[in-house]
Amino acid sequence: MSDLVGAVWRTSSRSNDQGLCVEVADNLAASVGVVGVRDSKDQAGPVLAVSPPGWTAFVDAIRAGRFDR
Repeated sequence: MSDLVGAVWRTSSRSNDQGLCVEVADNLAASVGVVGVRDSKDQAGPVLAVSPPGWTAFVDAIRAGRFDR
């Protein structure tokens, strides 16, 4: 995705040593208007582009335990 040129990817602090990792690029939220999310095992693979408000809502829902089983 060309909109993510210059993205700075960081690995989730919840990543584990089993390869279940997610990387997030949120440094372009203000300039490009997206937050990128990708699988750390497939860095050349697809990227999910989420709006900054959508990303914030998702993170808030995780913190509130809405996806806990």
